[in-house]
Amino acid sequence: MQTMKKGKWLEIVTPSYWDGFTIETIVKAQIGVPKKLLHELRLENGIKLNNQVVPWQTVVKKMDRLYIKCFKEESFGVVPEDLSIEVLFEDDHLLIVNKPIMLDTHPNESDQTGTLANGVAYHWQLTGIQAKVRHIHRLDRETTGAIIFAKHALASALLDQMLEKREIKRSYTAFVEGILRSKKGTINESIGRDRHHPTRRRVSATGQKAITHYEVLRVFRQDQVTKIKLQLDTGRTHQIRVHLSHTGHPLLGDGLYGGTHSLIQHQALHAFSVSLKHPITKEDIHVEAPLPLDLFQLENNLK
Repeated sequence: MQTMKKGKWLEIVTPSYWDGFTIETIVKAQIGVPKKLLHELRLENGIKLNNQVVPWQTVVKKMDRLYIKCFKEESFGVVPEDLSIEVLFEDDHLLIVNKPIMLDTHPNESDQTGTLANGVAYHWQLTGIQAKVRHIHRLDRETTGAIIFAKHALASALLDQMLEKREIKRSYTAFVEGILRSKKGTINESIGRDRHHPTRRRVSATGQKAITHYEVLRVFRQDQVTKIKLQLDTGRTHQIRVHLSHTGHPLLGDGLYGGTHSLIQHQALHAFSVSLKHPITKEDIHVEAPLPLDLFQLENNLK
């Protein structure tokens, strides 16, 4: 889809398959603008056709230009802080960065700094973007890898919808204790809170549905370690950690869930790729985050 940022407006050159639809049908059914944003756009005349404010029942023709006001100046919501973040992908609508080790995704308290969100705010400040920092998903403090941020409310809402529909595919690399019996498999076990521990989760029949797929990539028999690839159908808190621990193969370095190996001092988990259809342009996006140095060295030292 042909799009362009023009000041506060997103210009969309209407494709042939929108020909004959009304503006209202396009923004609701074709683009998927949620109700709250639709209401705001109505109140502020935030949609134009061929640079004119017209009724939403106006029929659109191929090669018309539809304008949606979505690039608004907003407070970052966090304090900008120079953390030298690694950008994997960036355009007018979204940002994908490679989160380093021992960094929270976002502040857990209003005055907290030193999080990935603070680093994103600084990056946006440098590049002249004045928008709220909106993370689409999170990674644990000790987990590295690709995280998506949205640059405006529309992109955020559409990405949230995609995440809920499982249209954003995230793949992980992990090093686990022991040798797995099967080269491929699926762990389908519901996850709930552990009433004996404030932060830990556990497999629970009354918990939320959780599905994890795994595939063995490499076996280190001498050290009794397996490198695996993981993909999630759901996104429960600590899902990978809980599921692997439940199978008797906890992550290396994950003391909370039974990891005992001393080969590494933090959980050996990395979100190495993200794949999605761009929420605005509809392009296929595939991004890979290189393995962090300590996990790269770990793999080279394993036997």
